[in-house]
Amino acid sequence: MTLAQTVEALKTRFNESLLGEKEFRGETTLTFKRDAIVEICSFSKQELAFDYLCDITSTDNFGEDPRFEVVYELYSMQTGQHLRLKCQVPEEECSIGSVTSVWKTANWHEREIYDMMGIRFNGHPDLRRILMWEGYPFYPLRKDFPLEGKPSEMPDIAFSDKAPLEGGPFVTSPSSATTKDREPRARHVGE
Repeated sequence: MTLAQTVEALKTRFNESLLGEKEFRGETTLTFKRDAIVEICSFSKQELAFDYLCDITSTDNFGEDPRFEVVYELYSMQTGQHLRLKCQVPEEECSIGSVTSVWKTANWHEREIYDMMGIRFNGHPDLRRILMWEGYPFYPLRKDFPLEGKPSEMPDIAFSDKAPLEGGPFVTSPSSATTKDREPRARHVGE
C-alpha cells in the first residue's frame, strides 16, 4: 500500500472526523477531530501497519482558537511510510483521549505534554507530572509563560528571583574555533 492509498483509507474511514489535509515536502499531515483520535490511531496501527509511534508533541497557537494542537508522528516499519496526525484542542476543555492503549510508548510522551502544556489525556493510566514537581501551578512551554520564569517562595526548589537570560555556563564564547571547541562541556576548568 502506498502512502496515497493509506491517506485515502483514513480519509474514507474517518471522513466525518477529518478537518484537513496538508502535503508539504513529501510529508502528509491529516487533521482530525480530537474525539476520534484513539480510534484513528488504533486503525492506523492495526489496519495500516503504523506500528511505531515516533513521537507525540503539542503546539501552543496562543491567540488562536483552538489554542492547542496535539501532533502524532507515526511510522510503518513494514512499508517505510511516515504519517503525521493532528488534533486541535480548545483551551477551555484542554483534554484529548490517551493512545496508551494503542502504543505503550505514548505513556511518557503524554505525561510530558501534560506537564509542560497542561493538556490532559483522558484514560491515561498514570497522568502525573514528569519534569516539574506535583503541585506546580504553571505549564512552562505555553507561550504565555514568561521566558525569565515566575517568582517563587520556595528558594530550595526554584529561583526566588528572575533568572538572567544572558551569560551562564551554557553559552558558547564567540571565536573562530569549531563548534565542538566552543561548547561549554569541551572547555577545561579554569579557562
